[in-house]
Amino acid sequence: MEAVAEQKYNFDVVRWFTVMAVVYVVVGTLVGVYIASELAWPVLNLDSPYLSFGRLRPLHTNAVIFAFGGCVLMATAFYSVQRTCGVKLWSSKMAWFTFIGWNVVIVAAVITLPLGINQSKEYAELEWPIDIAIAVVWLSYLFNFVMTIIHRKTSHIYVSNWFFLGMMVMITYLHVVNSLAIPVGLFKSYSIFSGVHDAMIQWWWGHNAVGFYLTAGFLGIMYYFVPKQVNRPVFSYRLSVIHFWALMFGYVWLGAHHLQYTALPDWTGSLGAAVSIAMIIPSWGGAVNGLMTLSGAWDRLRTDYVLRFFVISLAFYAMSTFEGPIMSIKTVNALSHYTDWTIGHVHSGALGWVAMVGMGAIYHMMTRLFHVKMYSEKLINIHFWMATIGTVIYVVAMWVSGLMQGLMWRTYDEYGALAYTFAESVEAMHPYYAMRAVGGLLFFLGAVIMLYNVILTVLMAKKAGSIQLAKTVDVKL
Repeated sequence: MEAVAEQKYNFDVVRWFTVMAVVYVVVGTLVGVYIASELAWPVLNLDSPYLSFGRLRPLHTNAVIFAFGGCVLMATAFYSVQRTCGVKLWSSKMAWFTFIGWNVVIVAAVITLPLGINQSKEYAELEWPIDIAIAVVWLSYLFNFVMTIIHRKTSHIYVSNWFFLGMMVMITYLHVVNSLAIPVGLFKSYSIFSGVHDAMIQWWWGHNAVGFYLTAGFLGIMYYFVPKQVNRPVFSYRLSVIHFWALMFGYVWLGAHHLQYTALPDWTGSLGAAVSIAMIIPSWGGAVNGLMTLSGAWDRLRTDYVLRFFVISLAFYAMSTFEGPIMSIKTVNALSHYTDWTIGHVHSGALGWVAMVGMGAIYHMMTRLFHVKMYSEKLINIHFWMATIGTVIYVVAMWVSGLMQGLMWRTYDEYGALAYTFAESVEAMHPYYAMRAVGGLLFFLGAVIMLYNVILTVLMAKKAGSIQLAKTVDVKL
């Protein structure tokens, strides 16, 4: 059966995307642990501008979001669209162009960001030539995916493909509009937007990068891989379709809740907060849909370590999509914004939801792409517990630190003066920053274990002759 599948589908490019995703999660989390440690122990910057937090932080976010996250999305989309449509990728050449182009962009980010070449825009730091390259590569990804669906042999389009497609279309115009700039040099440009307009466009992009790239795209992963892993149909197909359309029409309004109490018109932030609260309903509907797919199969969690990644990711998805809207409410936002609470929220979604569901999908694909069992099931279990415990330590540390920051910044003495200086609040945060570094280190070590397991699995497959990794680009359709 697997041999037939190999002839029917093009999995060579999927294998490379999958392995590179694991490499990038190790690199990205390593940089994350280092900069987290710098905040706890500033001496670690070694007085070098190239190792400063300001330059390494965007390298960390780009590595985990676009290098790891991008490779996971491209691997899973190209894998599942073939399976659900019953056809090969429309163009093998274009798929390889996407793979090579995406990795060239990542290398460009690794070079330019430590050099201080960036636009200072959250999740959009890369300069204009790289932005253009991203748009071209992303369009090749989108076009190949759409053409594969058009040439499908099935009568309907499975819901995971709708989520992937929605993510691809939305990110295309979000990235293009937010990156509109006037170049004044090879690696220097200025946004065509200014002042509050620039802030609004930036967070229209910034939150929708979370909403579509890190939520819709990874929900596409969830809707395909959870039913496949548990070997049951999705609990409610109708609910999954409602989830999709609610996400598509609702999420685009949320960006303004990042700009409460700023020069942005007050009604805009209020609208963002109101829609944020409403989005709890479809988000939880999707989480419940994924968890209820396990109905009658919960006993599988005792032995299926990959399924554990999916279940814990859905739990974190439900939690973070409740926490985010609550933080958008003005009274809560007055306490939480600009504090480590926001960092805790982001990482509960990034580590608990995005990374966990992505890693579960990688483990699921590995055995089917390389036609061998994983080198060690025990290591998968160890990885799961290290990732889960590391995430919990990280998030709890940031929750406590953030609440403490917010309260210290707004505490007044009997004379109406601030009770604490900013330096005193920084000193109070130190133990929690150290705690965050420990949590991040655990997560990173779990990723190293995953890379070790994946590499040995690939070597086992090559030794067994069960798969021949493509050494040249297969250009046949």
